[in-house]
Amino acid sequence: MIYSVAIPGNLNQQFLSHLLREDLQEDLCFALWHPSRGLERETALIQQIILPEQGERQNHGNAIFFPSYFERVIALALENNAGIAFLHSHLGPGWQGMSMDDVIAEKRMAGAAQATTGLPLLGLTLGTDGSWSARFWLKSAPKAYDQVWCNTVRVVGERLGITFNDLAVPKYVFRPELSRTVSAWGENEQQKLMRLHVGIVGVGSVGSIIAETLARIGVGRITLIDFDSVERVNLDRILHSTSLDAHLQKSKVSVIAREIKKSATARPITVKPYENSIIEDEGFRAALDCDILFSCVDRPWARSVLNFISYAHLVPVIDGGIRAERKRTGNGLLRADWRTHTIGPNRPCLECLGQYNSGDVAAERDGYFDNPSYVAGLPESHFLKHNENVFAFSLDLAAQEIQHFLTLILSLPGGLLRLPQLYHFVQNETEYFEQGCNPNCLFPTYIAVGDHSSIMVTGEHQDAIKVRATRTRFHRSLKFWTTLAMNIIRGD
Repeated sequence: MIYSVAIPGNLNQQFLSHLLREDLQEDLCFALWHPSRGLERETALIQQIILPEQGERQNHGNAIFFPSYFERVIALALENNAGIAFLHSHLGPGWQGMSMDDVIAEKRMAGAAQATTGLPLLGLTLGTDGSWSARFWLKSAPKAYDQVWCNTVRVVGERLGITFNDLAVPKYVFRPELSRTVSAWGENEQQKLMRLHVGIVGVGSVGSIIAETLARIGVGRITLIDFDSVERVNLDRILHSTSLDAHLQKSKVSVIAREIKKSATARPITVKPYENSIIEDEGFRAALDCDILFSCVDRPWARSVLNFISYAHLVPVIDGGIRAERKRTGNGLLRADWRTHTIGPNRPCLECLGQYNSGDVAAERDGYFDNPSYVAGLPESHFLKHNENVFAFSLDLAAQEIQHFLTLILSLPGGLLRLPQLYHFVQNETEYFEQGCNPNCLFPTYIAVGDHSSIMVTGEHQDAIKVRATRTRFHRSLKFWTTLAMNIIRGD
C-alpha cells in the first residue's frame, strides 16, 4: 500500500492563510481527515481545519501547542468519526523533511490519535511556496509507531496542485521523443504530467483517443477501466481495434493497453487494465488509485459513481458526451452536439449539469435498462434510443477533454477553462455555462468524506458479469481447440 493526501482547494487557502505568517515565524494547527482506500493507495482526505484558540499555542520562532488544544481536537475527531492531522509550517520551499523536534512531537501524539480514533496520526508540513509533505504514523508494535512517507499531496480546486515526494516518485529523464512536447511548456510542467496517475473509465471511441493522447504526451501511469469486449460494431470508432480483436473477443482494455505501451513516450510506462465496471467494487477502488479521471461512459449509474468519487474522494473527473441525430425524413444530419466539463469541489456536479438523473440511476440499478419492453416504452428522446456517433465527433470531444485536463494541470498564463461547454457542430457554435450546483444538491455535503460516507454507490453489474463470463468461455474453448490442433500436428 502506498499513501497520499488530498486537500480541497478552499480548505488549502485557509491553511496557507494561517500557517504562512508575515512575521516569518513557523505556526501549527490541527485538522480532521477521512480515509479513501483504493486497490493500491490509501489517501487521507482533509475535511476540516481546527484552528488554535486563545492560549492553546505559542509562537517564538518555532511554535508549540498546549495539551488543551490536542484534547479539544481528540473530542472533535471522535464526534466526527475522523482521523487527526497535525500541520505545521517550515521556512523553506518544496517537499519538507523533519527535524528531530518534529519527529518527537508527532511520535508523542501518534499513540493517542490511534487509540482514540482507530486511525493513524497524519503529519503534514507546509513549505513557503505552498508545497506540502506528509507522512502517516503507523503502529508497528505495542507502543511503537513508524513514520511512513506519502508519495504525493494533492490540492483539488480550480486547478489540481500536486507535490511529489521525489524519493518515492522519482523525476523522469526526458527522452528525444518528448523534445517537441517539452519545448511547448517546459521541463517543470512536463514532470507534473509524467508523474501523474491518470485513469480512463470507458475506453470506447472517446476513451481510446484520450489514452493514446496521454501516452504520447508522456503521462507515465495510466489506468484503464472497462468491462466490455471489442465487437465489429466498434471498429469504426475505437482507436487501434481490429477485426481480429473482435473475432477473438478481446477486452477493450487489453487492446488499448497493448497499443499505448507501444506509442508511450515516457519510460518507464505503467498501464494497468481492469476488466471491470466502475460500478463494481474493484473498478471503483482502482479509480481511487488515480490522481484524475476521465469519464467516458454513457450510462447514468456509472456517471453517478464518478460524480460521487469527484466529491467524496477528491479525484477530479473530466466528463463529456455526444448526442447526434439524423433527420426524420430523408438523409442528412439534423444535429450533433458534444459537451465537456470538469467536476469536483466548487464546481457543478454531473447531476446538476443534466448529465444524468437519479430516476434513471434507480431504473438501471433495478435492471429496467436490460428489459426490452421497458426500453420500448421510453420516449423517443431518451438517450437509450440514441447511440449515433462517428469517429470524427469522438476525436473532437476527446480533444476538448484533453484541453480541460491540461488547464487543470499546467500553470498556464491564460484564463482557466473551468466552465462547462457545449459545442453545436451543425451551427459551429460553442456555449459556456456559468452555473453551480442546485441549492438542494447533496453532493457538496459529501466533500472529502471518503470511505466514511454512508452512501453505497457500487453494486453488482449484471452486464459486466455476463460479458466477462462469455469472454472467459470463448477463450477457454479457443485454448482447448488450439492445444488439440497443435497436438494433432505434432502427432501426439
